Amino acid sequence: MGFSVIIVGSSGRMGKAVIERAQKQDITISAIIDRQERLSKLQTNIPSSSNYKDIFSKNPTSVVIDFTNPKTSLSLAKEANKVGNPIIIGTTGFNSSEFDELKNLAKTSLLFWASNMSVGITALIKLLPQITKNLGQNYDIDILEAHHNKKKDAPSGTAITLAKTISDAKGWNFEESSCYHREGFIGERPDTEIGIQTIRGGDIIGSHKIYFMGPGECIEIKHQALSRETFAQGALQAAKWITQQKPGKIYTMTDVLS
Repeated sequence: MGFSVIIVGSSGRMGKAVIERAQKQDITISAIIDRQERLSKLQTNIPSSSNYKDIFSKNPTSVVIDFTNPKTSLSLAKEANKVGNPIIIGTTGFNSSEFDELKNLAKTSLLFWASNMSVGITALIKLLPQITKNLGQNYDIDILEAHHNKKKDAPSGTAITLAKTISDAKGWNFEESSCYHREGFIGERPDTEIGIQTIRGGDIIGSHKIYFMGPGECIEIKHQALSRETFAQGALQAAKWITQQKPGKIYTMTDVLS
């Protein structure tokens, strides 16, 4: 069964990657959405507009793919809910109240969100609880993430997802256990702490490393994104998959791959 997509932020890094991947797979792109000044610089035959409400109303069954920012993503999700468009969101940096709004919209619309669309990260998220439980309580855990110098939110949504996965496996409260900064005379490390550290620079697409530091050994698990194509492919895979689902919850890559 064929499906079509609407790509938001078409001039951005991820927007371009999704367009290129969709065209390679002969997936119909109903329209692209971006700021007018950016659209005017694009050379494409794909219908385009800065008015997402108009685009949605003209293509009510097309799946929206969005990698923008929390404010824009939330506005798009509200409009998609009104019109009926399924929506795939890869935006990170939502605060708790914004994410609660997404959860509420998902009750009556087809809504997918993932901090990372790659198969590798999804597999790692599924494996982490077992690894954490097998290692027991004598291992300190830190996460180090690195991204390009244009990324606006920190730490990355993927790092937070990984930390929350570990925290849940430990039975800890994530908000109380997470540590984003160490400086000065801070004393010994608490038993229930997950460090989440951030690096920003250059054009790093995305790197996440988890350290399990125990008695006499250190285990490192690393995921390195070598191309944005892996995220674009995941978004398109989710877009095709969600058309066969029903509203009721925020779907994730774990749902798609299972």
